[in-house]
Amino acid sequence: MSSIGPTAFYTGEVWSRHGLSHPKLVSAEGRVLHALTAPGFAVSRLLGGPTLDGMLLGRHRVIDALLEDAIAAGRVGQVLEVASGMSPRGWRFTERHPDLLYLEADLPDMAARKREALARIGRPPTHRVADLDALATEGPLSLDAVAAGLDRGTGLAIITEGLLSYLPRHAVLELWSAFARTLAPFEHGLYLSDLHVDADAPALLSRLFAGALSAFVRSPVRVHFADEAETRDALLGAGFDAATVELASDHPAAAGLNGAERVRIVRAGLG
Repeated sequence: MSSIGPTAFYTGEVWSRHGLSHPKLVSAEGRVLHALTAPGFAVSRLLGGPTLDGMLLGRHRVIDALLEDAIAAGRVGQVLEVASGMSPRGWRFTERHPDLLYLEADLPDMAARKREALARIGRPPTHRVADLDALATEGPLSLDAVAAGLDRGTGLAIITEGLLSYLPRHAVLELWSAFARTLAPFEHGLYLSDLHVDADAPALLSRLFAGALSAFVRSPVRVHFADEAETRDALLGAGFDAATVELASDHPAAAGLNGAERVRIVRAGLG
């Protein structure tokens, strides 16, 4: 467990508690972490602040909805989810869309754990797991190596959820450029992610919430951009043709979730 961050287990528990996951994707570590941290995060809720579970559910449901729209429109037939952890999205989408190729990718320890869990569930050949170091620029763990076997004639969506806040700004910009280059040869390219911006967290309570979250994940939770406009400019500068950066709470999929107003959803496209 030492090489796997606690959020991978915690988020797995959140999805399970809200009927979004499969029992084989839930861990004892996640149940323990959720129980241990519940009193601390309850303080934010009692003070009228955001809740971690609400933020996590908001971003997850909105990314799901946007991906579903792209599949229905015929623009996406393949998905590469980077740093997928114990997310149940690949399981749910391949159950709903049998022809969809869904490739989950993560660092080797987490990828092995996910591969074992999916094997216990029983998955079709279209639902796969690959070892990936998102920051590697070459070698078998690089993005180029993992994406090499995908069909260039079919639209591809790349998803990151819960990853960007743990990376420094320069790494985020490099990652976005790599994603744009990877998507460029495909018939259609879509990038979906979550992101925090400074404009959405001006209050002291939100800063305290971010501090508590940083302590929980044992790493600083970084905010890289001041607002929506700066984020959009960075995405366009990375090579995307178009980009939107909207509050999760503005999408019907996150209606009523306390915490969804503290996270942005990135949608960037090529082709």
